[in-house]
Amino acid sequence: MTIHQNAPDPTTVSRRTLIGQGAAAFAGLAIGFGPEMAAAKKGSGGGSGSGSGSGSGSGGTTTPTGTPTTANVGGLVGTYVGNWLLIGADNTVTILCGSQEMGQGIMTGLAQVVAEELMVDWNQVKVEHAPAGNFTYADPAMRGVTGGSMSMRGYYQGLRVAGAKAREMLKMVAVARFGGSLGNAVAASGTVSVNGQTATYGALAAAAAQQTPPSSPALIGNGRLIGRSVARTDIPAKVDGSAVFGIDVRLPGMVYAAVKHSPVHGGTLSPTYSPATPSGTLKAVNIGTAVAVVATNTWAAKNAVARLTPSWILPVGATDIDSAKIDATAQTLMASGTPLNAELLGDAEGSWAGSPKRLEMTYAAPFMAHATLEPMACTVLYTPGQSCEVWASTQAPPSVVGVVTKLTGLPATAVVVHPMFMGGGMGRKFETDFVTEAVKIAMAVPGKPVKLTWTREEDMTHDFYRPMALSRVRIGLDANGQPTSWSNRIVTPSILLRFGVPGTMVDSQAVDGAIGLPYAFPSKRVDYVRHTTTAPVGFWRSVGHSYNTFVVESAIDEAALAAGVDPLLFRQRLLAASPRHLAVLNAAAALAGWGTPPPAGRARGIAMTIGFGSIVAQVAEISAPTTGALTVHRISCAIDCGIAVNPDQVTAQMEGGIIQALGAAMWSRITFAAGRTVQRNYNNYRMLKMRETPQIAVTIVQQGSPIGGVGEPGVPCVAPAVANAYAKLTGTRFRSLPFFPNAGTMGEDEGEDD
Repeated sequence: MTIHQNAPDPTTVSRRTLIGQGAAAFAGLAIGFGPEMAAAKKGSGGGSGSGSGSGSGSGGTTTPTGTPTTANVGGLVGTYVGNWLLIGADNTVTILCGSQEMGQGIMTGLAQVVAEELMVDWNQVKVEHAPAGNFTYADPAMRGVTGGSMSMRGYYQGLRVAGAKAREMLKMVAVARFGGSLGNAVAASGTVSVNGQTATYGALAAAAAQQTPPSSPALIGNGRLIGRSVARTDIPAKVDGSAVFGIDVRLPGMVYAAVKHSPVHGGTLSPTYSPATPSGTLKAVNIGTAVAVVATNTWAAKNAVARLTPSWILPVGATDIDSAKIDATAQTLMASGTPLNAELLGDAEGSWAGSPKRLEMTYAAPFMAHATLEPMACTVLYTPGQSCEVWASTQAPPSVVGVVTKLTGLPATAVVVHPMFMGGGMGRKFETDFVTEAVKIAMAVPGKPVKLTWTREEDMTHDFYRPMALSRVRIGLDANGQPTSWSNRIVTPSILLRFGVPGTMVDSQAVDGAIGLPYAFPSKRVDYVRHTTTAPVGFWRSVGHSYNTFVVESAIDEAALAAGVDPLLFRQRLLAASPRHLAVLNAAAALAGWGTPPPAGRARGIAMTIGFGSIVAQVAEISAPTTGALTVHRISCAIDCGIAVNPDQVTAQMEGGIIQALGAAMWSRITFAAGRTVQRNYNNYRMLKMRETPQIAVTIVQQGSPIGGVGEPGVPCVAPAVANAYAKLTGTRFRSLPFFPNAGTMGEDEGEDD
């Protein structure tokens, strides 16, 4: 059957629309491949900040028609065969990755897809980030925005075709050289054999680059690499220290910058404020959103900027960014706000009012910081009127190009963006605020590479936070305990408002995970009320699913309890007409041993979610050794992501999502006081420790469905599964996140490494 995708109102705008420079171009991948679309203009001689998989060298030589045929990418010299492939004389194949690697393994997964059809062995494959700017390929899909678990979903089919086209172009040259027929040419392990003779891809590449690619090459991959757990290409460099992250960039003549933002959100400097250059530094700069200091090292810049005492211009109502006020407004909006309908089937409110048993529950979720281990960092080399190079850990290279062209007035052809490895993104590095600041600072010290690094405190207190949410659920049950209605009203700020989506429209991100549910409710209604706070909000891993799944799956459990039915059986009945979802739910239950009693003093809770093209179900097994605390012993997870390109990496993504989500569910929250963020570092923004990490078991359910994402779907089920287990064990129901907000500050001894 087809997957039950979240289906927002067609008048809304989704995150997929926002990342359209990547996602909208995906459809063109299959037809935008060939030498006429190959690599772009000659580069500016960059590559000085590259490491394995993290930088790009100069452009290449071109034919008289302007089509490049050779290039140097990350120091690897070779011949382009189409957009995505650089074949070296040593018969290695460098695959250019259009998505950013932030630990999710996408460089490996996408390379597997290409290599499957190209008929090369994995030990022949190398991978580099595809650069942006004056390296931009004619095919706009060459470089996209990484987010929404879209990378594999977006590139999968196009890259398979890309690999197949290159394979056929290489075979064409072999036939022309050795005779025989294309049908008799055999490509295998990076060679082509025909008419009794064999040539390597490296020997054929230059001529192959001049071939016209076939429009519809046969896809002959049979699972040589797709579906196999091959070794990740980025791990060796990360182990030996040669991988270059945004914060690691070192360039000749580099200077270093630090910034100080207004302690109150929205504060800016007066345009006439001209800071004096502190002693021992190179320059102080008013960049509008902050004051910056440039020095010969980061430590000097950080200490100097901290000593500055600028006055700030605060927007009207800035101090209303206050947790007590935000929560009070949410309660008012829940009671009397004007709702926008996101989903409607039948008369849910009327059915609820007429049901023999009526349930009404309200749930709350806090603001959340991204808290990436690598804080915001960006290096810029600006040469006035000539060029601008950027090295950044960014999820949005095309947006970075746009920032540079807008600020400098340079054309895109004069801009190079080197995407670096990321020490976590989680949606935070989709933003370009830190890039904007770095470019402004570089323009004040032209001709010198400037590296801006935010401190952890600046990062934590000037994030674009996961929005808070207040949700009310009403469920009607008939005399037999069967649901008659489902109604959910969600009050939360709009992420998409600052991207131009009117506040009078449903924010699709706000209702993700609350609409398009597979459960068979006879009537249902989902409404959205926009919270009016001006607190800065943005995309956080799994976005609306991160709080809506907590609400939905907690409410389902409460309904099961009210009906006197086992929570698993209650869900199974509601999924009777949805066999794909039922299979995933049952797989998680079987993995956890749901039908067997847990050890004494323990209980299990179950939850499921759909989103990003995948289905996930999880079972948490917990104990509560002391009052006001709990221990999670095991989480059993089942996922159906359609095609598991690299099963080990699917498992790793589930594990990583579960670990992040568990810490968030237990302790993490952002609060505000009079316009200021209270939490400033990990000492009061509690993270899960190694010794607290439960055993995690993952099973992959493959039902021949379309490919889905795996970066985000592991997160949403954790909080409700744990909450459901805790309610079963203790009789106490968590309806607010985090479970233990007052335990979110570590003592002195707890800040040390385990």
